[in-house]
Amino acid sequence: MGKKKALPLIEGVTIEAVAAEGKSLFHHDGRVVFVPYCVPGDVCDIQITRKKHSFMEGRVVRLVEKSELRAEPFCAHFGVCGGCRWQNLKYSEQLKAKQQQVYDQLTRIGKIELPPFNDILGSEKTVGYRNKLEFACADRRWYTPEELAAMPPREEGQPGRLNESAVGFHIAGAFDKVLPIEKCWLMDDLQNKIRNEAGRYAMETGMSFYDIRGQHGCLRDMVVRDSDTGEWMLLIQFHFDTDDDRRLANDLMQHLADTFPQITTLVYVDNQKGNDTFGDLPVEVFKGKGYIYEVMEDLRFKVGPKSFYQTNTSQALRLYGVARSFAALTGKELVYDLYTGTGTIANFVARRARKVIGIEYVPEAIEDAKINSQINGIDNTLFFAGDMKDILTDEFIARHGRPDVIITDPPRAGMHPDVVKVILNAAPERIVYVSCNPATQARDLALLDADYRVEAVQPVDMFPHTPHIENVVRLVRRQTVQTAE
Repeated sequence: MGKKKALPLIEGVTIEAVAAEGKSLFHHDGRVVFVPYCVPGDVCDIQITRKKHSFMEGRVVRLVEKSELRAEPFCAHFGVCGGCRWQNLKYSEQLKAKQQQVYDQLTRIGKIELPPFNDILGSEKTVGYRNKLEFACADRRWYTPEELAAMPPREEGQPGRLNESAVGFHIAGAFDKVLPIEKCWLMDDLQNKIRNEAGRYAMETGMSFYDIRGQHGCLRDMVVRDSDTGEWMLLIQFHFDTDDDRRLANDLMQHLADTFPQITTLVYVDNQKGNDTFGDLPVEVFKGKGYIYEVMEDLRFKVGPKSFYQTNTSQALRLYGVARSFAALTGKELVYDLYTGTGTIANFVARRARKVIGIEYVPEAIEDAKINSQINGIDNTLFFAGDMKDILTDEFIARHGRPDVIITDPPRAGMHPDVVKVILNAAPERIVYVSCNPATQARDLALLDADYRVEAVQPVDMFPHTPHIENVVRLVRRQTVQTAE
């Protein structure tokens, strides 16, 4: 076989624009080149790492000249953990890029007639804005190239592996390794203290950390939540192999409960599966009620370990305010709230509607949705649990009534084609589509376009320093538009 041709080093490149997935781009030799961790206007030397017919990928080996758009990253883990990829881009420029991202995806993928977009609603907080973080626990930690280079060579006869247990974030492309996180800026600093102490105590007491390849080891995952009410929830996932594992786990939870009285609810899961999802597993309460409360306007929402709640609390209020405004409710409407979660949107709009019906896949979330209605004295909601395409059928609509308004907030994959078909058959006057993925939203809008016209588009930034964006679209039935005209 011939020797593989070395990939080129391109010197003095000026980065041209922001690209998808938090990368930037420039053009070279008739191809677009994607590069992470640089910003438009940077002048860099780029080492090409991948070369295809229509594009290339590269990495910065030297920053020759900094762009005026560049910001100083505030996190010590920037560029390694894979999160917050836009820390080095001024926030005002992040918002411009996200607005453009929504426009590009709705026009290029949707290929439908669109009105002028409303200006993106930026987040008031750009650090400490999250109310939830999840940390992996693994028996193999990730070392940066600099850390590996600084290590002394292992002598002959020395064990092949030292204690490499870590608590932090998984590294992309290394599912079995975890980058230890000392400080994450995305949430109140108490989560850093809880995570670091949990890892320290577990190592000190000899608790095994999870080996995802071998499917053994006790400590495997932690989820930390807080709320505007001042409550904190900690969920720990274990993998119990022995009675000793259970004893060590009990000691760890008691230690954390004693050390951090701020933790009002401490719960745990024994997860024997090959992945960290626990929606189908029982959650045991070690301390507290097993849930916390969030507040939005004058409403209180119960949030359990399996509940979905928007992770940027203050922006969630703005997002749902947009959705409610777009719904244009008068008090006479039957509203269907699809993918309702814990009924946040359903209860948020219920007092301005005749009746709201919410549908959600997770049974525990639906139970929370019902409780949230009871807590807030709301008696005009009805909730159903099950797969959306199985629950929302023509028969369901015949039984419960044709909706005047549908609010839909699907996961990143968007709506199943069967769901879109039922929506079209139901023919509501208005649809409010809340999306965390404008690409799949654009696809679904194209499917709805024959019967519905997009009247308003409102991007909302829920996740500063990331390329992720929420977008709300208001659609009106074309027959209604024509009649009004």
